[in-house]
Amino acid sequence: MKILRKFKKLAGQIIKILYRLVYRLIRVDDKLVIFISFHGRGYSDNPRAIYEQMKKDERFKDYRFIWFIKNHEKKNIKIAGAEIKEYFSIPYFYYLSKAKYWVINCKMPDYICKKPSQIYLQTWHGTPLKRLGHDIIAPKDATFYRSGMTYKQMCATYDIDVARYNYMISPNKFCTEVFQTAFGIDRQRLIETGYPRNDFITNANEEDIKKLKQKFDLPLDKKIVLYAPTWRDNSYVAAGYTFELKADFHQWKEILGDDYIVIFKPHYLIINNYANDHSLDGFLYSISADAEINELYVLSDILITDYSSVFFDYAVLNRPVYFYMYDLEEYKDELRGFYLDIHTELPGKVYEDEETMLKDVKNEVYDYSYLKIFNERFNSEQTGNCAQKVIDIVFQGK
Repeated sequence: MKILRKFKKLAGQIIKILYRLVYRLIRVDDKLVIFISFHGRGYSDNPRAIYEQMKKDERFKDYRFIWFIKNHEKKNIKIAGAEIKEYFSIPYFYYLSKAKYWVINCKMPDYICKKPSQIYLQTWHGTPLKRLGHDIIAPKDATFYRSGMTYKQMCATYDIDVARYNYMISPNKFCTEVFQTAFGIDRQRLIETGYPRNDFITNANEEDIKKLKQKFDLPLDKKIVLYAPTWRDNSYVAAGYTFELKADFHQWKEILGDDYIVIFKPHYLIINNYANDHSLDGFLYSISADAEINELYVLSDILITDYSSVFFDYAVLNRPVYFYMYDLEEYKDELRGFYLDIHTELPGKVYEDEETMLKDVKNEVYDYSYLKIFNERFNSEQTGNCAQKVIDIVFQGK
């Protein structure tokens, strides 16, 4: 295995070198669009919403669409109307050089080369609660990511990618301000359209909810709690980020009772799997980290999260949000810091004690005035047609 890993690493380095030497020689195709979501993890998020809207638009009927997805054959992913190529393969580098349009929701590596004639739409993937990029408040000796980057090196990774953006989506006025300082991007390249992925949330109806519950084989007659915590910057192993599950789901079952079920959805960066406890069968449903979370939003009745940005999108549904921050002091003081005052500006109450939170969920203790104020500030652009707004700006110059 060690020899194989070394060979793959060497092969990857050779491919990168060849790519840098020849990418300028590949002619740009004005009707080719590529899509990447979460570094090739799947078919999801803002790129998916934009793609699906483009497929409905007659103006793009003769365009070619390519998705880059890791292990797509093993995952058996099919996308109607699009080709799928392996992420970080020779075709990946070839079509990066050939496509006129890039639609991507994550920071790209610094070895990627972009020609002046190519258009890079950075959709990003959330309104941030945690500070990003240049806005992170960190001590001088702080390191970032599994590679142990310094603060300066970490900021440079953003600067390199941001320099390539032609457009970056902002979901709200708050992000329009934050992205300028966090990413060092000028206002002219920010398009304040709302997030395309939230069109599905805004437009979902009761029939959609029923179909989604059937898709995930969930009961139709129980309240559904979605538990979606984020990753921790300081919890990782060589292969990726890990998450130490602090939820006592046995206690959740005891307190919430037979009227509820829980869906556990890890963050997409989390690599560790969670063993099934069969005593929780019929109560706890573990969902892959690669699953389309918008579908889980729509089918659930309640969200429990921590520092994840998922609550910004979930608030569109006007359903209760509870914040379980068991490691609040450590997170606040040792990691990135927050943009918002978590005790006054979130759409729900912060809990450090699990039992207290669960009793409030059970007894439906929730102040909906949190949501009204929050949505006026953060979700006024979520009008149900955000994907079309983005397409008209980026592809049609409106």
